[in-house]
Amino acid sequence: MEINLSKRTIGLNFDQGKAVFWLWAPRLKQVILQLHSSDNHIDFVAKPNGYWQLDGIEIQPGEIYNLIVEASDGDKGFEHKLMQRLDPAMLWKANNDDGSIAYDLTAFPWTDDGWKSPDLENFIIYELHCGTFTSNGELSAIENRLDYLVDLGITAIEIMPVAQFSGARNWGYDGVFPFAVQNTYGGPQALQHLVDTCHKKGIAVVLDVVYNHLGPEGNHLDDFGGYFTDKYQTPWGKAINFDDAYSDEVRKFYLENVLMWFRDFHIDALRLDAVHAIKDFSAHHFLEEVKSATAQLSQLTGRNYYLIVESDLNDNRYINPQESGGYGMDGQWIDEFHHALRVASGEPKTGYYEDFNGVEHLAKAYRDAYVYDGQYSRHRKKTFGRKAAGNAGKQFVVFSQNHDQVGNRMLGERSSALYSHAMLKLMAGAVFCSPFIPLIFMGEEYAEENPFLFFVSHHDEKLIEAVRKGRLEEFSAFHQNGHPPDPQSIETFESSKLNWNLLHLDKHASMFEYYKELIALRKQSKVLGNLDRNCLDAQALIAEQTVILKRWNSEESIFCILNFSAESQIISEIIPKAASLIFNSQGHGNIQSPPSSTTFKTITATAETLLIFSQSHV
Repeated sequence: MEINLSKRTIGLNFDQGKAVFWLWAPRLKQVILQLHSSDNHIDFVAKPNGYWQLDGIEIQPGEIYNLIVEASDGDKGFEHKLMQRLDPAMLWKANNDDGSIAYDLTAFPWTDDGWKSPDLENFIIYELHCGTFTSNGELSAIENRLDYLVDLGITAIEIMPVAQFSGARNWGYDGVFPFAVQNTYGGPQALQHLVDTCHKKGIAVVLDVVYNHLGPEGNHLDDFGGYFTDKYQTPWGKAINFDDAYSDEVRKFYLENVLMWFRDFHIDALRLDAVHAIKDFSAHHFLEEVKSATAQLSQLTGRNYYLIVESDLNDNRYINPQESGGYGMDGQWIDEFHHALRVASGEPKTGYYEDFNGVEHLAKAYRDAYVYDGQYSRHRKKTFGRKAAGNAGKQFVVFSQNHDQVGNRMLGERSSALYSHAMLKLMAGAVFCSPFIPLIFMGEEYAEENPFLFFVSHHDEKLIEAVRKGRLEEFSAFHQNGHPPDPQSIETFESSKLNWNLLHLDKHASMFEYYKELIALRKQSKVLGNLDRNCLDAQALIAEQTVILKRWNSEESIFCILNFSAESQIISEIIPKAASLIFNSQGHGNIQSPPSSTTFKTITATAETLLIFSQSHV
C-alpha cells in the first residue's frame, strides 16, 4: 500500500497553511464537519475505498471541531441517525470532552537538527509514567527532572503510553485515540517540546505504543469502518483487524501512526506493547510493514529509529532480520530475566514465578537470553520457546522491575518494600552487569517507597465494577487474599506518585549515588558496555545461591560474583590471582590471601553482595 513518508495523510492536517482532511469510514453514508467557533457544517466528499475528504477548508489551529456521521443503509449494526463523533485520527482532545482540537504538526520550531540518537547498545533506559513521575503529572514537568536524569547517567527515557484515554488518569494502555496526546498531560505541543528538550540534554526518547487493542471506554472506531475483526479474541476483546476484510486501510492507519511519532514528534524509538496479541496471519505480518516503513523514513530523514517489542512468546522471529524470515524488530523486553532474578532474590514461586528456580535460571538468562527455549513450562503446561541463537545482546532489554511487574502486584509494592537495601543493590548490579540493555523504573534509583498501583478513571459504573472484579481474580493465581486498592479511586492514583523528598534522606541519597556509580562503571568499561553475547559465561553455584558471571574482550576479563544468599560464601578456584577488585556493592568484603602455589584467589563474598573483578590481558 502507498504511504506518504514525508507527511501525515490521515485525519486533519495543515499543508502550507491549508487544511486537508482525510477520513476512512466505509460504514458511513454521510460525514459532516462541524466547527464550534462558527457553527459551520461542511459536507465531506466521498472518495474511493471508503474514504471521505475535505480540501482547503476554513479552519485554524486551535479551533474545536466535531464530526456528524450517519451509518450507511446496508449496515445493520447501527441505528440510522446522525451521531456526533470525535475524529478517530485527532491529535488533541478538548478538555471538556466536546470536540477535537485542530493542531498543526508542522508548526513546532524544532531545534534538534544536529541530534543523533545513541546506538541502541548504548541505551540506558529510564521508564516513567507521565501522570505519576511529577506532582502535577504533565509532560512539561518532566523537563524539570532531565538534568537529574543526565546526572544519573540515563541516555534514554521511555514514556508509558500517552495516547488519549478515557478520563484523567490511566496507565495509558486503555488509549482510544492512537494519534492524540493525552490532554491532561498537555497535548501534542507539550510532547514535541519535551522531546526537543531531551535531545538538547543528550537524552533519546522511547515512546510506548499500543497496537494490539483499544481501551474499553470512548472507543468508537467500529462506527467508522472495519477496524476490528471477529476472527480473534484478545484479553481485551475483539482484535484489531490486521488481516481480515478491510484490513489494508486499518494497517495503513496504524502505519501512519508509527511514522507520525518518528517524523513529527522526533521520537527515537517505539516500544510496541504485547505484540503477541497482534493477530495477523497475512503473508507479510504487520510488523514487517512497520519495519519497512520505518527503514524508508530513516533513509529520508537520515535519523535512526528503533523498534522494541514486548513479546510473551520467546520467539526470536520477532527480532530476526527480515532477510532471514524474521519481522526485523530491533529489540524486545525479556521478562524471564526479571522472573529468574526475582526468584533468586527471594520472590515466592507463585503464579508465573513457579517456572523459575533462581540462580540456575538467572545464569541461563545471562547465557541464552530466553530461559525457556524449548523446555516444558509447568506454569504454561506445555513446551515453550525457541533458542535465541545469533541474536545480539543489544536486542534484549532487561530490568529488576518495571511498570507491569510492580503495578500488577496486588499492593503495587516496589522492590524497596520487599527486599533489603543490600539486595536492592545486588539486583541493580545483576541488571547492569548483563550483556543486555538495562532499564530502570522511575524511582528505583533512590529506592522509592510509594507503591505503583493500577489506576483508571472510567465513567461507566458497570465497567468500573468489572475492572475491580478482574483485578481481584487476577491475584488468585498468586494465592493472595484480600482486596487490591480500588483502581478507580483518586487516592490510588495519588499514592502512586513519586515522593521526591526521599532524595534528601541518607539511605535514599546513598542508593542514588550507588546507581550513579554502577551506571558510570557500565559506561566506562569496554567489557560491560560491549553487548557481545559470545564473550560471556555464567555458572550457578546452587548450594551457595551465587552466580559467577564472566565477560571478556581481547584486553580484559571481568568477573562478577553475585551472592544472593543470606550468608557469606567462600568462592575459590574461580577468580584469577591477577584479578583486582573494582566494585563492591556493599563497600566491604573479605578477599583472602591465597597460598602462593595457587593461581586463584579465595574470596569471601558477604551476604547479598555483588563483587566485580578485572583482569588485564595486556
